[in-house]
Order: sequence, then structure tokens, then C-alpha cells
Amino acid sequence: MYGIVEIGGKQYQVEPGIEVTHELIPGVEVGQKVRLDRVLLIRNGDGVTVGRPYIRGAAVVGEVVEVGRGPKVVIQRFIPKKGYRRKRGHRQPFARTRILAIEKG
Repeated sequence: MYGIVEIGGKQYQVEPGIEVTHELIPGVEVGQKVRLDRVLLIRNGDGVTVGRPYIRGAAVVGEVVEVGRGPKVVIQRFIPKKGYRRKRGHRQPFARTRILAIEKG
């Protein structure tokens, strides 16, 4: 059994027991259980349920294992002959969630 869930505008294929690294959901902490209700598709052995766009009543339950920040990305702008140089860095926050169950609803 697996499902496709939308988290932070991106789609992830999930199944019980795996860990998914995704964008940080505001207000979550390590050890907290999360309920993701934007389920797009569920495949259960013999059949497939597809949402329009989401499956009503379906949810993916997971536990947050880790919260952190990704690798640094350096952004540079340079305009030649004008003395213009800008350098900035960015680290995207992320959460790693262990999927516990998929509720069909």
C-alpha cells in the first residue's frame, strides 16, 4: 500500500515505514505526530483511488524524526564595470517524517 501526498506544494510517494524529507511545516517539533490530509492517490493492493484533487477523508499519519536546515546555497550577483557585487547565502529549513499509517477514510 502506498499513497501520494502533497506537502508544501510538492508531491511525495509515501508508504508506511519509510522516512520522507520535506519542507518544514510551521509549528512542528521532533517527536510530534502530524496528520497530512492532502492525499492525492492511494494504491491498496487491488485498486487505486484517485482524488479530485484530494481524497476526502483520507490522511497520512507520521511522526517527525528530525528538524533542521539544509546545505548552504550561495547566491551572487555581479555587474561588470559598475562596482556592483552582492553575495547572500540561504539554508532551507526541512523536516524528516517517518510515515506510520495511511488512513483511507
